[in-house]
Amino acid sequence: MVSEPNGARPTLEAVAALAGVSRATVSRVVNGGAGVRAVVQERVHQAVRELGYVPNSAARTLVTRRTGAVAVVIAEPETRVFSDPFFGRQLRGISRELAAADTQLLLMFVEHHADYDRIGRYLSAGHVDGALMFSLHRDDPLPAMAERAGLPTVYGGRPGWADADRAPRPLYVDTDNRDGARQAVRHLLDRGRRRIAVITGPLDQTSAVDRLDGYRDALGTPEPDPRLIADGGFTAHGGERAMAELLDAAPDLDAVFACSDLMASGALRTLRARGRRVPHDVAVVGYDDLEPAAWADPPLTTVRQDVEEMGRLMARLLLRLLDPRKDLRKGEEAGADGAEGMGGADADSGDADSAAGADAVGAAEVTDAVDAADAAELAPVITRARLVVRESA
Repeated sequence: MVSEPNGARPTLEAVAALAGVSRATVSRVVNGGAGVRAVVQERVHQAVRELGYVPNSAARTLVTRRTGAVAVVIAEPETRVFSDPFFGRQLRGISRELAAADTQLLLMFVEHHADYDRIGRYLSAGHVDGALMFSLHRDDPLPAMAERAGLPTVYGGRPGWADADRAPRPLYVDTDNRDGARQAVRHLLDRGRRRIAVITGPLDQTSAVDRLDGYRDALGTPEPDPRLIADGGFTAHGGERAMAELLDAAPDLDAVFACSDLMASGALRTLRARGRRVPHDVAVVGYDDLEPAAWADPPLTTVRQDVEEMGRLMARLLLRLLDPRKDLRKGEEAGADGAEGMGGADADSGDADSAAGADAVGAAEVTDAVDAADAAELAPVITRARLVVRESA
């Protein structure tokens, strides 16, 4: 018996009759309940397939108290998200992991300040089982909203908001931004560059702060020449503008560390317009190693973070938080080499093992990510950064 395309929707009772079991048994099987023998489960699943039965999502939510959906909240406007390949790569990792767990992704942006109220109401109304939040800023109200709603949440990026260090500690996934920046600047120093500028991201975000701190570490001074520091806002246009400001303020600079590949691409455009040869006159290093880095002219030396894997780890931690009984899938973690091997012979390991844990005490490195997620207490995860050397530096 197969349902007609335009006929009545198959019912739970019809599945029970075809499988020769009770309605309650069918309900337990289709809603993932325990206590049903494997042979009976298979009969029910066969009946479901034959009839084309689709469980009623509202009824299923009442039984399981789960929606089967996760909110992904990016604290940026749409234009920023869709113009920056970083977000697309991270969303791909999240989407693949959620899809493998039969969990739907609901994407939310912060276009205007009024959006916070809308997002807060939605998150507290029980429409989703948990949330993934990233690109947060220092005074962002989103973490407090998630806490008030009692919503299980995993963050992308080291927490930097007020009270983030109090117990219970927020779960997050990040890369070792500080060490990645150290690798970039030390590479420039090793090649004889002495007037090294930096183009930062917004300093109300922890990734930008950590990369600026790494720049300072490598130079060995807590207070670099302020003429060599400019904010590019993590955008290509911002990198273009910041590079112009740096050249005006310090025309003798001979290198620049741009804290994202997008800003580096803008910096390259300005250097070309000003007649500065890269790397002969000015060496350039970026951060991210997304596809445009290899397409740049000249190809961009950059610090690689495995953005897609970070998205997968975020989703994986949240799924584990939502259902501790389920084992995380093995064999797909970033592995012992982290981002090593990307870029082939051009990869330079630098000093990557110096302080992954020092910048986030208690966090698990990426090699231990699945072990950490399987532990009784889930832990934040810090992934490794690796320098990839190309022609721009």
